[in-house]
Amino acid sequence: MGFGSYDESEQQEQTTNDEDVEAVNVHENDHHGEMSFESDVSTDELVSQLGSMKDDDADE
Repeated sequence: MGFGSYDESEQQEQTTNDEDVEAVNVHENDHHGEMSFESDVSTDELVSQLGSMKDDDADE
């Protein structure tokens, strides 16, 4: 068979029973809690660093 040919004999019939299919639990890996960190750098210094990083990206 050439590229792109379709042969029905190569296809398998797939039937699914809704009872056999497991549902995906989107909340399986939810995490509840708090996160905190301490830094010696001031907010003004962090904002300045962010501005420098954005300027570097704009130059590229």
